[in-house]
Amino acid sequence: MATKKTKKVATPVDQRETFVSIQKSFADSDISVEEKLRTLYELQKADVAIDKIMNRRGELPAEVEALEEEIAGIKARISKINEMNAGLSLSISENKEKAAASEDAAAKYRTQLNQIQNSREYDSIEKEIENLDLEKQIAEKFIGEAKLKIAENKDAAAELGQRVEVRSEDLRIKKEELENIAKTTVDEEKSLKTKRAALAEKIDERTMSAYERIRGSVHNHLAVVSVFNDNACGGCFNTIIPQRLIDIASMKKLVICEHCGRIIVSPEMDK
Repeated sequence: MATKKTKKVATPVDQRETFVSIQKSFADSDISVEEKLRTLYELQKADVAIDKIMNRRGELPAEVEALEEEIAGIKARISKINEMNAGLSLSISENKEKAAASEDAAAKYRTQLNQIQNSREYDSIEKEIENLDLEKQIAEKFIGEAKLKIAENKDAAAELGQRVEVRSEDLRIKKEELENIAKTTVDEEKSLKTKRAALAEKIDERTMSAYERIRGSVHNHLAVVSVFNDNACGGCFNTIIPQRLIDIASMKKLVICEHCGRIIVSPEMDK
């Protein structure tokens, strides 16, 4: 009777895993432990080189974006001021027409006063003239205030326009600086990213996940380090016990620093 082959079920990657939890399965791979360690170390070196390029750019991309947003915001304010002035100008024209209409109507009523002998009708027309004069005064008051507001808005828009010019020049300089850095590093960055992708392809998902997590949790983003000064971790500089130093030198085991959680590899990998 034929025996059934049991299918190996891959354990899902747990985002809380550390390298300690994958030590047992580290050797379970198509490539040797030494090659896997070398690949991780080369991956780390590629990431360090990419980080250096990013550091050269520094805050420039964020500064460029911030300047672009600031300039767009200032231009939006200028546009709003111009719209407001257009509305005020239209209202001035309308109030000029109201003032002129009130003046014409009042003039006609004054002509009628000379022909009226009835005191009641006279008083009524006088009241209409007063109302028309008041309407004219209100219209003229609005025109005066609107003109002052337009003048203030124009000054504000001119000041904002000058700010746009200054910030646009700042943006031009920042963009030029960023472009110059990008030009000198574009080929190197492309080559490094291609190399990184090829190295990452050789690493299993569980180890890669842990590597990325360690890189993100330490201040210098070094997840894989070599032995420092013959007996210390190259990441936290704590002393490594002799047995672990032997394991590291053999390049046949995944050795984790018990102090900082980084992978420690043999200095021979730098040769």
